[in-house]
Amino acid sequence: MRKSFLLLTFLLICISIQLANVRADDKEKPDDDKKSPAPAPAPKQEKASDADATNYDYLTPDPETGRQRAYCKSNGKCNKKTLTCPAECPERKPKKNKKQKGCFIHCGSKCEATCKWRRAKCNGYGSLCYDPRFVGGDGVMFYFHGSKGHDFALVSDTNLQINAHFIGSRPTGRIRDYTWVQSISVMFDTHTLVLSAKKVQQWDDSVDVLLVKWDGQEVNVPFDGDSEWKTNTGVREVVVERTDDTNTVRVTVGGLVEIDMKAVPVTKEDDKTHNYQLPSNDAFAHFETQFKFLKLSDDVEGILGKTYRPGYVSPVKRGVAMPLMGGEDKYETPSLTSPNCKVCMFQKQAPGAGDSGAPGLADF
Repeated sequence: MRKSFLLLTFLLICISIQLANVRADDKEKPDDDKKSPAPAPAPKQEKASDADATNYDYLTPDPETGRQRAYCKSNGKCNKKTLTCPAECPERKPKKNKKQKGCFIHCGSKCEATCKWRRAKCNGYGSLCYDPRFVGGDGVMFYFHGSKGHDFALVSDTNLQINAHFIGSRPTGRIRDYTWVQSISVMFDTHTLVLSAKKVQQWDDSVDVLLVKWDGQEVNVPFDGDSEWKTNTGVREVVVERTDDTNTVRVTVGGLVEIDMKAVPVTKEDDKTHNYQLPSNDAFAHFETQFKFLKLSDDVEGILGKTYRPGYVSPVKRGVAMPLMGGEDKYETPSLTSPNCKVCMFQKQAPGAGDSGAPGLADF
């Protein structure tokens, strides 16, 4: 019994010594090794939005290289940065557009200045060319014929609607029209911008056939200087700038969409190849177009718009020469500047709801 008591006493003494050593070691550790409260999180930097891509001021060209520059006023990582055009494309709008790329400044999430051709790519995403052939936001090519003299909603969203006016011809014996897009209307806020290719009998590359209307009033896009027409609605900036000597423009509606457009004829070669049988007194001037959308909702509608929905699966038949998209009855609008169709979402704001108002609208 005495031995058990002595053994228990010895064990308790050993445990006490060990605990004392641990406490002593802990006191000798530097402050950095001790557990301390987590530091307060750094304030979050406001992220750049889609509208920030074009939120910049032009600066004078670099005095040494002559390259054009811009000062970014956007949120995010590009805030207060100066972007300089690359040596390969020192100007935003080079005089020889057909042979030189232009400098594109992006003050949004990309925060870069890059070189690109300033015209529509008919095989690119968001393109609308030929008779009419689309490439959707999902990368799938399809045709939508519509009918001549009618208007259809390309895009209809809560804050944007884009319609197209179709021209065409139906040779004897055919059951449908051959069609092309001759006019585009862009509706947003309280405003409507319309771009049309004027009807001409014979095509001449040196003759400009563009017609631009802002809220029903024709506006002039100059050929010299900055070669652009612009306006600020108080909500966003709208710019139509020439990207070639004639018939080619880039349209920018701040925070919503960029559109590259080129007016072209139906050539005699195309007429012969496709057997259009077009009359000799009409060049059927129409647009080659490519859209870049900056802000679309997940429920966007329209012939082209719906292809940008998350998870969209195209219903067109793959692997055929002419995959067709139907829906003429769903997307037809009463006029080029009407936002109404069976599935359209856009509702034009009343004048004064966010800007200084606008004069009455009129079709082209």
